[in-house]
Amino acid sequence: MRKPSAIVEHQQPVPVDEGGAGTPAARRGSARAWPVIAMALLFLLGHALVLALPRGAAQPLGFGFLVTAPLLAAAACLWRGRRSEAAIGWWALAAGMVLWSAGMATNMYQELARGEAFTPNASLLLYVLYGVPLIFAMANAGDRRWYLVAIDATLAVLIGYMYFKYTASFAFVDDDGDAGFGDLRLMLDIENVFIAAFALLRWLASEEGARRACLRAFAVFGWVYLCAAAIINHMLSSVPFGTPADLVIDLPFLLLAAMAMLAGEGRDVPIPRRLALAVRAGSPLILAMALFVVSALMMRDHPELAMAGFGLALLGSGLRGVLMQVLAHERQDALDRLSRTDGLTGVANRRHLDQVLQHEWDRARRVGHGLALLLVDVDHFKQFNDRFGHPVGDQCLRAVASALSGCATRSSDLVARFGGEEFAVVVPATSEHAVAELAECMRAAVERITLPAAGPVTISIGMGVIDAVGHGGVQGLVEAADAALYEAKHRGRNRVERRRLPGHGLAAAIVAATAR
Repeated sequence: MRKPSAIVEHQQPVPVDEGGAGTPAARRGSARAWPVIAMALLFLLGHALVLALPRGAAQPLGFGFLVTAPLLAAAACLWRGRRSEAAIGWWALAAGMVLWSAGMATNMYQELARGEAFTPNASLLLYVLYGVPLIFAMANAGDRRWYLVAIDATLAVLIGYMYFKYTASFAFVDDDGDAGFGDLRLMLDIENVFIAAFALLRWLASEEGARRACLRAFAVFGWVYLCAAAIINHMLSSVPFGTPADLVIDLPFLLLAAMAMLAGEGRDVPIPRRLALAVRAGSPLILAMALFVVSALMMRDHPELAMAGFGLALLGSGLRGVLMQVLAHERQDALDRLSRTDGLTGVANRRHLDQVLQHEWDRARRVGHGLALLLVDVDHFKQFNDRFGHPVGDQCLRAVASALSGCATRSSDLVARFGGEEFAVVVPATSEHAVAELAECMRAAVERITLPAAGPVTISIGMGVIDAVGHGGVQGLVEAADAALYEAKHRGRNRVERRRLPGHGLAAAIVAATAR
């Protein structure tokens, strides 16, 4: 008596190259396809010839073909995995094929050596475990962090164990009309439909070429496997092994082997971004959902185990959600830092400088403090760049930024790249004398820089200072510092000059900038 547990799970397809019909790649793919298709047909023909022999020879030889077909698929998946960026999917699929083959080998031993025509518990366990790596690979959203992979793998193993406990109670049913046998068939149908449908959704919402090709093949295989399992479980369940019905079992595995051999890496395909992100973010939920479903089915016969399944599904899903939130916040923090940082020098960029300068101006106006701004220019930088080249020029800018940052030790001070070879330093709430000392410290620190390929570097600094911020805008302080910088360069460079705003606002800044 054949039981539906002989085809228990679901499969993960395999990529096929995506190219135009007239392209060289398409022609090469077509040339490669014929030998692979011919080998698959020869395998089916050989199996069919064996099944035409007397039953005493047909059944053991037929079992050999049933054990070999998934092994061929496993070998093809391993081979493809070594050449694909979606290696995890291929290798998980190969592991599943090996487990399925081991389950069929156990079935073979049970029937040939012991003469018992039912699916034993050991074989059923292997059929169930075969689905674990497939479910894991399908639910995996491309996460490579070990703790997320560990959570997913743990949930997948729990699903396999719970599913085995549920199906084991039906493993020895011999009457096709038995209610337990019907429950087992329904369980397999639901699971196969679930896997095939989700694989199709994952493929339709995938953007990356290699992963899309793998998921496309997963979907194709999943639906073919679903059809084969339905035929075996509903129409041919009473037909023994060693009959032409065995050829139906070969088909999904031979298809998988052929797709793995012919698959390419595919190409990226534009997908609505919201759909792609939603499916990718929701993919890991398939593990918790599957564990919930199996636990619910076990509530009547194994209530304690079912409650444990519910709890572990909630715990695993919740823990994964928390970790994903932490990662999302870390990514957002990193993006915020990048949006505020100059990519070349590592100090603040102009956008962040403008925000901080306006913030410090407003704060100084509220509390009645002073504010200072230093504008720094690398002396003769254009000639320096022309003489030594842009790589050495970039090295010079990084060295200057590091020297300036090393002098600005207060957390409230901000060193930023103002543009080109110019830097700016915001110095809030300090005396004019302290600001002058800071500027001189920076000038001396840069003067001590010696680039191996270019020699010493110097800077000119313009210092704009206001004792107490009142009405008006921050632009007056910027213009005062710019005027002081112009004077520093005019008077020979490598020096500090200052401009003080005695009054408030832009008009006072212009007067102060032109007073000397």
